[in-house]
Amino acid sequence: MSAHQLLLVDGSSYLYRAFHAMPDLRNSAGEPTGAIYGMVNMMRRARSEIGADHIACVFDAKGKTFREDLYPEYKAHRSPMPEDLVAQIEPIHEVVKALGWPILMISGVEADDVIGTLARQAAEMGWSTVISTGDKDLAQLVNDKVTLVNTMTNEKLDRQGVVAKF
Repeated sequence: MSAHQLLLVDGSSYLYRAFHAMPDLRNSAGEPTGAIYGMVNMMRRARSEIGADHIACVFDAKGKTFREDLYPEYKAHRSPMPEDLVAQIEPIHEVVKALGWPILMISGVEADDVIGTLARQAAEMGWSTVISTGDKDLAQLVNDKVTLVNTMTNEKLDRQGVVAKF
């Protein structure tokens, strides 16, 4: 049995959370930086508290997903991403890489799909996985090898926690 632990950060969820939680911070050129600052702090805290020996940050890729091809109304009524958030996407990717975190983005699928696949593969290898996200949909991935940490509440959900909550 392996003692490896994998931390998967839902980068898309983290970025949205940081954007809405942080004040409107800007650099000397007037470019928005609040979400970047907030996300870096969230990532450092997750890494410190969880202490996993393997880490990755997973983002939604640009473009359509297979779900939109199957069901054109999928997320069709969502508000567009705020421009100040869009402006921070590429810079946060650069910062995450500079911090030494692997970034995963797979065209045609959402970050959730990548996280689910990696968590399943890690479990098959005997690894435990912690998913750090604000997306409650990922609670369906929790099992004996996968736990979830909710970034909104810092609540840790194992199998019993998911049953009690949902």
